[in-house]
Amino acid sequence: MLSLIKLPRVLTINQVPKVFHEDGIISGYRYPYSSAQDCVLSLFQLTNETLNIWTHFLPTWFFLWKLLMVLVEEDWRDSFCWPLLVFLVSCCLYPLASSCAHTFSTMSERARHICFFFDYGALSFYSLGSAITYSSYVFPEKWVNSTYHEYYIPAATLNSIISTGLACYSRSSVKSAAKLGKGLRIVAFTFPYLFDNIPLFYRIFVCTGEGCTVNEATAVHYQHTSLALLTGFLFAMHLPERLAPGSFDYIGHSHQLFHVFAIIGTYFQMTAIELDMTLRKRWLKAHSQPITFTNTAGAALLCVASGLCIIYIFSRELVSGRTKKDNDLKRSHFSAASDSR
Repeated sequence: MLSLIKLPRVLTINQVPKVFHEDGIISGYRYPYSSAQDCVLSLFQLTNETLNIWTHFLPTWFFLWKLLMVLVEEDWRDSFCWPLLVFLVSCCLYPLASSCAHTFSTMSERARHICFFFDYGALSFYSLGSAITYSSYVFPEKWVNSTYHEYYIPAATLNSIISTGLACYSRSSVKSAAKLGKGLRIVAFTFPYLFDNIPLFYRIFVCTGEGCTVNEATAVHYQHTSLALLTGFLFAMHLPERLAPGSFDYIGHSHQLFHVFAIIGTYFQMTAIELDMTLRKRWLKAHSQPITFTNTAGAALLCVASGLCIIYIFSRELVSGRTKKDNDLKRSHFSAASDSR
C-alpha cells in the first residue's frame, strides 16, 4: 500500500533554514514547510526524526496499558493510589507530546516552536507527577511530616510552572543565540529534576542508620537515577554525532538515545515507585501526611492549566507577530531551491 504513495523527499542541512538545523546532523531532513499529511507519511520513511517519533510513540501505549491495569486492579477510590495514577497519566502524556512534536515540527517555523511548547509542558507535568509520588511513597522516614515535606508539593508545582515558562521563553524569545536557548532549556528542566529528587538522593546516597528506608526498591532507584543522568548528558552534549557529523544522521544520534534511555529510566522509576508503594503502604498510612485531592490531582490540574496558559501566551505571540517573518523565510527557501536547480 505504501509503495503506491509518494513519500516526501529528504533534504540535506544546506537545503533547510537554520532554525531546523540539528548539531552534527547533515542529512535526512524533512521538507521544512510540509503539510500535516506529509508529516504523517514521513513516519514510514527513514529520516533523522523517524526513530525520535517511534521511540516515544510506542511506549505511550505501554504506559496507557499500565494506567488502565491500575484502574482495574486497584481501588482508585482509595486516596493512597491517587499519586500513582497521576504519575502514570504524566508517563502517558510526555512521550505522546514528544512524538507529536517531532512528527509535526516541520510544518513551519512557527508550528515547530508551538509543537515543542507542548512537549515542554508535558515534561514539566511529568516532573510534577514524579514529585507527587515521591512525596507519597518515596520520602525517607526521617523526613516524613517535616516542614520540608509539608511544602514539597507546592514548591514542586511552582517549579513545574516556571520550568514550562522558561523552556517556552528559551525557544520563542532567544532567537539569535541558539546555544543560550539550549542552555536555558537545560536549566529549565534540570532544576525541577534536582529539587524533586532531593528526598530520593538523600535516601539512597546520604542517609545512614535508622529511618533511611532501605528496601527492595533501593536498587531500582539506583538504576533509574543512573539512566536519568545519562539522558541529561546525551541531551546536553550531542554525542556521538558531534564527534562524527553525518555518521549518525538516521540511527544512533543523541536525541534517539536520549529518548530510549529516558523511556527505560521511566520504566525503572515506575517499578521502584510501585515497590515503595506496596512495601511501605502500612507504615505510610499510619505515619505520613494524608493524601488528598489537593496534593495530588489538584496540584496536577493546576500545573496543566498553568502550562496551557503559558503555551497559549507564547503561541499567540508567534501567531500574531511572526506570520510575516515565517512567510519571508518560506519565500527565501523557495527562491534558494529554485536557484539550486
